[in-house]
Amino acid sequence: MRPSLAAALVLALPLAAAFAPPSTARTPAATPQASPPKPWALHWRYRHEAVSDAAFARDAQADTLRLRAGWTQAFGPRWSAQLEAEGVVELGDRFNSGANGRTQFPSVPDARALEINQAWVEHRGAAATVRLGRQALVLDNSRFIGNSAWRQNMQSFDAAQLRWNPAPGIEVQAIYLDRVHRAAGDKARNPLARERDLHAPLARLAWTLPNGSLVGYGYWIEDEDVPQASTRSLGLRWDAHWPLGGGWRAGLALERAQQTAWADASGGSTAYALVEPRLEHGPFTFRAGWERLGAGRGRAFQTPLGSLHGFNGWADQFGTTPPGGLEDRWLSMQANRPLLGRAAQWQVRFHDFRSEAGLDYGREWNAALTLTPAPGWSTMLKYADYQAEGFSRDVRKLWFQVEWAL
Repeated sequence: MRPSLAAALVLALPLAAAFAPPSTARTPAATPQASPPKPWALHWRYRHEAVSDAAFARDAQADTLRLRAGWTQAFGPRWSAQLEAEGVVELGDRFNSGANGRTQFPSVPDARALEINQAWVEHRGAAATVRLGRQALVLDNSRFIGNSAWRQNMQSFDAAQLRWNPAPGIEVQAIYLDRVHRAAGDKARNPLARERDLHAPLARLAWTLPNGSLVGYGYWIEDEDVPQASTRSLGLRWDAHWPLGGGWRAGLALERAQQTAWADASGGSTAYALVEPRLEHGPFTFRAGWERLGAGRGRAFQTPLGSLHGFNGWADQFGTTPPGGLEDRWLSMQANRPLLGRAAQWQVRFHDFRSEAGLDYGREWNAALTLTPAPGWSTMLKYADYQAEGFSRDVRKLWFQVEWAL
């Protein structure tokens, strides 16, 4: 733990106490909390990922197994702690994991790993909560800050986090990121893919509205290992829903952000915009969307600390925004309906990708079916087909996955 984070930890607890309301006769005493009935948790995931990439003569066939084990313990009415470890095993070597040196195959970045994924202590007050240590973070839809949960090795942060509720329906978050432990894992051959030292204060203010939420945020991210990746992002996100009658419900998400070079980085200012309307009826959800990650002077809008797989197609061709920016237009349909007497969800998506100036990048089809055969079990079949026009090359990916949680 570096001195900058240690200082933040020392200051955070007094800060939480300062934000907590003073004790009065009308404030009920804290109710002692016993340890949760099941303080431990186990999660097992097997995945087969097949990748056909036009840039490679051979296809990748990746079989990996991930085991995650965690222990969460309460200490008195206000204190708790969690320790979580994660191990990933590569079953075979017909893929480039980033750690096995098999560069003749397409990349499947689920490298072997044995790591402490989370190790934090938390103090929960009447109005404020402070969490210190290594932790998973998911802010809003995880576009800017996320845990990359799709990959076998989850992304986590060495961080100090303050959550404060000054009034009903209002939440203030102040977070300091000291280091990111990236999804490529500690065994990745590229040291910059393993972890990055950061100096990154984050601020987020959320209002719960009668039919949705409004969030304002500011992220000042200084990447001390790759200074040119340092950015400042300021934005506003609104998400709302309302009934239409006849069993229909509508929703709309709007987001706008501005990003500039920060700290020792150079380059101009770039803009982000999102418009995503949706319709829901019974088990069906229909979505349309338009997302723009703009291009500025010498740089494009980037979100390297987010959960990238769920955005801009499952084939993962746009984890880094191209220099010309990115416009993603998509349509999707999903449903939660039983299959073979078991709970199931299916989803189909179509993406059209262009540069900010309108140049054609390509198109992509996505499809997925998830089945819950028994309590604690989940199986998934998932497919992505990226058809390149002016960016990258044709890529097809197929996944089969089995998960068990206890």
